[in-house]
Formats: sequence, structure tokens, C-alpha cells
Amino acid sequence: MKPAPFEWFSTSSTEEALALLAEHGEQAKPLAGGQSLIPAMNFRLARPAVLVDLNGITELSGVAVQADGVLRCGAMTRQGALEKSDVVAAHAPLLAEALPFVAHAAIRTRGTVGGSIAHGDPAAEIPAVLAALGARYLVQSSGGQRWLAADAFMTGLFVTALEPGELLVAIEIPPMAPRTGWGFLEMARRHGDFALAGVACTLTLDDTGNCEGARIVAFGIGDGPVLCTAAADVLVGATPGLEVLREAAAAVASDVTPSSDVHASAAYRLSLVEVLTRRALARAAERVPPLQ
Repeated sequence: MKPAPFEWFSTSSTEEALALLAEHGEQAKPLAGGQSLIPAMNFRLARPAVLVDLNGITELSGVAVQADGVLRCGAMTRQGALEKSDVVAAHAPLLAEALPFVAHAAIRTRGTVGGSIAHGDPAAEIPAVLAALGARYLVQSSGGQRWLAADAFMTGLFVTALEPGELLVAIEIPPMAPRTGWGFLEMARRHGDFALAGVACTLTLDDTGNCEGARIVAFGIGDGPVLCTAAADVLVGATPGLEVLREAAAAVASDVTPSSDVHASAAYRLSLVEVLTRRALARAAERVPPLQ
């Protein structure tokens, strides 16, 4: 099939793009990498009357560490560029570990980090990882700016907190605490397929070896990534040995409500996410830097 008729506008600045989005309202869609939007339009699952092309806006690309140690990434930065970035590998190793699991190399060459977030796919790796890292998103409209927490950005199946006329322009990832390890695991039928279930986590230990804090995010199991607070609460104050990790993984059942589809049942997804949680946490514990 081919897309329904639409108007296309090329832009060279954020202000120009925001003006067009404000003018056309709900009829307009921003075009970033197009790896999700264009197929949806070809199948007529999406029918925007206007496309606002962001690819000419150079100010929305790039990644750098700021003076306060925060890693800032422009929303139009290609996923492939992040995957190859030494800056990302050094300051957000969890993101670097997850990026090779995002579709395939050809997709990552065009796909953008902001596009993946704004698309709102519940099985997408990048939104889950950013939630686990405690990231926040800068959202801008012609009327001003606001910040949104990554773990609250997706509000439903392919639904986000973005309002008509708003554009995701930047992502900020805070520096990890000194004794923090990370883990990422997913299960898919084939590498590059959508995950049947996945887990991204960070684990911070104090000087005694007990857990000071943890962020565990499950994805691919429902309407969006889920911050598993019950599982994290089990870990806080405890030494992350095998039994504690098993207890934390079992507590994930209190956090998630998996769905069934043609690929997997809800019961299978629940069992899978528990196993992945235990293994990802074990990997994170192994990566915690030793005391200096």
C-alpha cells in the first residue's frame, strides 16, 4: 500500500518546526528517522495530513557531557551514532550495551533516539534503558519548554505525554553513582525482532556491599516500560546474593501485568521477565566497581 495524501515541509531550525506543528495541530507529525512512521503510513495505520521534516535541523543532533557530568543527547541523534560513541560507552554503558539489540544496523543508521522515544512502542529498548538510568526529556513547543521524567513519559500503548504541537528536543542522563553496576537482557525470537520481554537495570552498592539503590525496568510485557519498585525495594539494604536476587525477581510479579498475544502468553512473559530480572541483576552486581 501507499500512504494517504499529505503535505511535506522541510525545516532548518527548531523554531520553524515548532511553528509548523502549532499551525497544523493534531494533523501534523514530525518526521525524524522515519523507521516507524513511514511503514505505518504505508499501511495507512497512520494518516497525518502534514509531515514536518526535522532532518535539516543540525542543532537537534549530537551528544556531549556537560560540566555537571550529565550526558545530553539531541533528539535527532542517530541510534547508530550513539552505538559507536565513546562518550556514551563511558558515561552511559547500559545504553551502549542495549543499542545493538535495537532492530538491525541499517535501521539504527537512520533511526533517531528521539524518534524511538516518541513512537511509544512498549517493546522498544531505548525508552526502557533511559527509564532505568533516571533520564529526563526536554519537550518544547512554541509556547515554552518543560521537562518530563523518562519513567513517566509513556502513558499507554503507543501513547506518550507529548501534547499536540510539542517536540522532544533533548535527553539528559545523570551520571551514575560511583559504585553502580548495570545489566541488560532481552528475549526475542530472532536478534532484531521485538522483545517478548526484556529488563534493564542499575544496582548501586554502599561501602559495606549492601544495596543502596536499584532501578529495574521491564519492557515488552504490556503497554509500556514498567519501573519495578517492589523488586527494587527487596534489594535496598541487602547484600545482593543469589537468594536476595531470586526474591527480588519474584517480586516483579507485583509490579507488572503482562499481556498475551500470538507470540507469547501472559504467563510465559511473567516467567520470562522474572528469569531475566534475576540474571540482569546478577550481571549488574558483578559490574559494581570495587572500593578504591
